[in-house]
Amino acid sequence: MPLIQRETPYPHWEFSDPDSGDLLRVVPERGGLISGWRCAGHEVVYLDLERFLDPAQSVRGGFPVLFPITGGLPDNRLPLPQGEFNLGQHGFARQLPWRMEALADGRGVQLQLGETAETLKSYPFWFQLTMEVRLAPGALEITAIVENRGDATMPFSFGLHPYFNLSALETVRFEGLPDQCLNHLTMEDTATATQLERLASGIDLLVRPTGPVRMVDEVAGTSLELQLSDPLDLVVLWTEPPRAMVCLEPWSAPRQALLSGDRKLELSPGSSMTLQTRYAFTASDRT
Repeated sequence: MPLIQRETPYPHWEFSDPDSGDLLRVVPERGGLISGWRCAGHEVVYLDLERFLDPAQSVRGGFPVLFPITGGLPDNRLPLPQGEFNLGQHGFARQLPWRMEALADGRGVQLQLGETAETLKSYPFWFQLTMEVRLAPGALEITAIVENRGDATMPFSFGLHPYFNLSALETVRFEGLPDQCLNHLTMEDTATATQLERLASGIDLLVRPTGPVRMVDEVAGTSLELQLSDPLDLVVLWTEPPRAMVCLEPWSAPRQALLSGDRKLELSPGSSMTLQTRYAFTASDRT
């Protein structure tokens, strides 16, 4: 299953499974972006192509990577023992070019990002972030390895911000969500069911589930299950109407974790941490 460079419908690399027909599309120079995932004949991932082709605009679609923070900081200020630094919303990983190669096991791709002179201005740590993205039968498996290559303890959060296609916002339903959530728009706790009633109007919420979260599109006859593992086991749901898509996002920590300490991850010098998540996709016979 070699990597093939494609120019249409946009420049990308394609990795496919000849047996199942499933495939990945990856654009390493645009934030290590997984821009497409086809599974069981369905284009699972949403991508706003017109916006993607305009490099002046941020990407709406694919699997943007959130590192070294999830969410934003007040006035983008990150206070650290080394001083105060300016770090923008969701960090910088989704904006930088990554290195890419095929995985040795032949099941997918490896993407890598390390510190640069520019990242050190906003996050004073020597790091390496590796993502292994694998096709599995009916599933997409993502493993992230974060390494501290410096001589100071390194705090961070990690998340993914994937966009998924829907038939319509009005017909999707969710399973496995807890009764309460944090409404990111007001930063208040509220009833999850109340927020889901506003799905087609736009929501941004965080939940702390105790198991997998499933998104069911009854019109398309499909379901997508986000299978979580500690510490990447918080979930953010986000919609941006009128786009027929939902972001179903695994996060390691809530917003501002590097300030509050709530689920803040830390790596001692020379150490590493592995974070894993998995999306399982199923489709009925009607497509």
